[in-house]
Amino acid sequence: MSVHFSELAKKVGADGVITSDEVLALRREAWPDGHISQSEAEAIFALNDTILSKTTEWVDFFVEALVEYVVNQRAPKGFVDAENANWLMAQIDSDGVLCSMAELELLVRVFERAENVPVALKDYALRQVERAVLEGVGPTRDGGALEAGNVNATEARLLRRAIFAPASERPAAVGRNEAEMLFRLKDATLGAENAPEWKQLFVQGIANYLRGYSDPDAQISRERAQELQAFMNDTSVSFGRLLGRMAKSSPNAFGVVFGRKGSESSREAAVAAAHEVTHSEREWLDAQIEADGQVDEFERALLDFLAEE
Repeated sequence: MSVHFSELAKKVGADGVITSDEVLALRREAWPDGHISQSEAEAIFALNDTILSKTTEWVDFFVEALVEYVVNQRAPKGFVDAENANWLMAQIDSDGVLCSMAELELLVRVFERAENVPVALKDYALRQVERAVLEGVGPTRDGGALEAGNVNATEARLLRRAIFAPASERPAAVGRNEAEMLFRLKDATLGAENAPEWKQLFVQGIANYLRGYSDPDAQISRERAQELQAFMNDTSVSFGRLLGRMAKSSPNAFGVVFGRKGSESSREAAVAAAHEVTHSEREWLDAQIEADGQVDEFERALLDFLAEE
């Protein structure tokens, strides 16, 4: 089946154009069993490089198929392993140029669909998104376009998706690396014709890093997920003995799998503590603002927002 698919992909991409019917044929050939093999995934990437005009139908198929391969083909589903992460980065870097709009959408979607990904992929995706916003041009999947030198509404939406995705640096919240990226983008596009959405995202994003709460159990490692899945699939022992083994081997697993009773007050305390800007966070913010020796309009809006909070 993989050989047939690869031959079909080469035939489809021979003229650099892909039709809706050809996308449908590829979709039917790739997914008769709900499984995407590595050779099929590589054929899809190769075809993407040859297509001159990437239609919505193609981008949808490209993203769906490769997210399935990267995120769900290896147990436990939803957790990208190091091998798949390295494979994805190598495929995107294979032509030595800024990733295409389809590849950019793929990266962001992986982070939206996955439970967690390796740190190397988190760092890589952040660099790619930053480069795309600063240097990228051309249409995106949702009908907008990337513009070099400024941050438009489409790019602001892309950034928001990337930094708040479940598998991002800090799920449902902004991490330090992401916050520093927002500052770099702000400095690089200051004075340009930016969309109002960009200033709003900058202020909200930095404020979230400083004052937002992120559940420490929201994102577990792939290794821990494998342990939990093995425990739950183990039918050789009674349920009571299974829980005992879990308590000894993974004492923190109970909160992740079953939830914690009577923890509402501790959660409220954690949220309140996160809301307070610590001394080290204040030092970080001061260093970011003082880097260019001035307080610009974005930083003033941020300081006003923090003061109101």
